[in-house]
Amino acid sequence: ERAIARHEVREIEQRHTVDGPRQDVALDEEDDVVIIYNRVPKTASTSFTNIAYDLCAKNKYHVLHINTTKNNPVMSLQDQVRFVKNVTSWKEMKPGFYHGHVSYLDFAKFGVKKKPIYINVIRDPIERLVSYYYFLRFGDDYRPGLRRRKQGDKKTFDECVAAGGSDCAPEKLWLQIPFFCGHSSECWNVGSRWALEQAKYNLINEYFLVGVTEELEDFIMLLEAALPRFFRGATELYRTGKKSHLRKTTEKKLPTKETIAKLQQSEIWKMENEFYEFALEQFQFVRAHAVREKDGELYILAQNFFYEKIYPKSN
Repeated sequence: ERAIARHEVREIEQRHTVDGPRQDVALDEEDDVVIIYNRVPKTASTSFTNIAYDLCAKNKYHVLHINTTKNNPVMSLQDQVRFVKNVTSWKEMKPGFYHGHVSYLDFAKFGVKKKPIYINVIRDPIERLVSYYYFLRFGDDYRPGLRRRKQGDKKTFDECVAAGGSDCAPEKLWLQIPFFCGHSSECWNVGSRWALEQAKYNLINEYFLVGVTEELEDFIMLLEAALPRFFRGATELYRTGKKSHLRKTTEKKLPTKETIAKLQQSEIWKMENEFYEFALEQFQFVRAHAVREKDGELYILAQNFFYEKIYPKSN
């Protein structure tokens, strides 16, 4: 996979060299843009990423998958430096859309002049954990032949919770908070109130838009309206495309009310749920100021500001 990836990169760089050298040429402001989607596992991230892949040729940008060893969301310090350098100075890959299971990385710490645009999607924490639990055992319809880590384990999620299993323990809910919190040690201390507050701060101050899995179409609609350079045509593609609903976890059984109630007694669930509801409220606030509903359909508002009293007057 790495050899193939290196070959693909060389092909793109050679193509840019043939088209004209870009290393010493300043990029247009519209092209000097990078989006990072540090996707949380089992939040419909594959569905959304497929849209980016489908649109990249038409809208003229590059999509790059960040593949970390063993899907470790925390990069080493030296890899952080390499990644920041790639994202900010790799002109052949701009405009670029980077995606991968990597926790938030603060580019300002590295002294860069222009930071990337962060986006993300999160999901109800229990629904996300249930989906991941069955995904590890049965896979999904995206790559049905691939053998998963827990394949052969037929125990249901309800049975796991009743038996106090490790794969369904409340500690496994602790994922969306550290993904947004970042690369600090405290982010990964399960149940840290500081991590929760830092995740909230980053969501508001460092992310352009954070959607929720349950309202993915609205998230895509807002991105298309705000960032058409990347997402022009995304809403229609999501509604009609064959890939947008591609990945579904196989053999998933919904947990009982008793199982859900047991998980909801934990402080970890309360914190992850607090973060989810915080994100949901913010997303709905953004949406309420960007769209209107008519006959059951959502419509993006036209430009609602203008300039006046412009001085000095031109002759």
